[in-house]
Amino acid sequence: MLSGLVIVDKPQGWTSHDVVGRMRRIAGTRKVGHAGTLDPMATGVLVVGINKATRLLTYIVGTSKTYTATIRLGQSTVTDDAEGEVVASTSAAGVTDEAIHDGVAALTGRIQQVPSSVSAIKVNGERAYARVRSGEEVKLAARPVTIHRFEVHGIGRQPGTRPWDSDVVDIDVTVECSSGTYIRALARDLGTALGVGGHLTALRRTHVGPYSLEQARTLEQLAEDLQVLEMSLAARALMPNRELTAEETTEISFGRRIAAGAEAGSPGAATAEHPAAAFAPDGSLVALLADSGNFAKPVLVFAPGNGARES
Repeated sequence: MLSGLVIVDKPQGWTSHDVVGRMRRIAGTRKVGHAGTLDPMATGVLVVGINKATRLLTYIVGTSKTYTATIRLGQSTVTDDAEGEVVASTSAAGVTDEAIHDGVAALTGRIQQVPSSVSAIKVNGERAYARVRSGEEVKLAARPVTIHRFEVHGIGRQPGTRPWDSDVVDIDVTVECSSGTYIRALARDLGTALGVGGHLTALRRTHVGPYSLEQARTLEQLAEDLQVLEMSLAARALMPNRELTAEETTEISFGRRIAAGAEAGSPGAATAEHPAAAFAPDGSLVALLADSGNFAKPVLVFAPGNGARES
């Protein structure tokens, strides 16, 4: 049974669920999932797991992400991106380059971010965007996120094309951030801080953890040639590695403990949330391990053929 990760270059206008549906048909299996939603407007890296590799997705979701984006200052929209109706316009002609760089710097590092009200976050069991569409005013709580890098590549100034349009400023940026960050919320908050409003007009995800756009293929390419990243290679790139002896491989294959790779609680110790990938002498993926005291115990054990079972 085919198992592994597929790095998809998601097309614009497709939901992540749409991509999963298409991949089910391409791979010929129902057991397909993805590691982190991309908005329909966005393009780029969407990591998809097939069959037994879906067990790896939970460890990919929390990895850092990198995006290229364009932020438009001078217009606010109901969705904080280009898919929503413009609800306010303020000329951004007076916003200096220095002010933009200062605003970007203030949104770099550990920040508290209020997600967009039309996000997929659930409020009392219902998606926030569904409540907004039904006419309800939704206010979400701020949450901590980390912006590792927020880099400006270009600043373009455009006069309004119609008498009622305001002058806008388009900023091309790269953002590397923690999981759970909303890039359109960054655009909104930058525009708010500069007093002119802002929204996202383009978004492309270039990295999810160790997986990059260079590895990605379009759905059309995958339909012609399904390229799957084998589970051992996917796990080697994703998490710390531990090479097992033949004896350790046998013990772990039966769900038994072996000596710890590092003392529990030390910086190098593996945990259930951040396990180490353990490999047999032949290079095959045997298990995901967590260090506990003087022992390492399996979190997931992979049977011959890289089939996984919970320990």
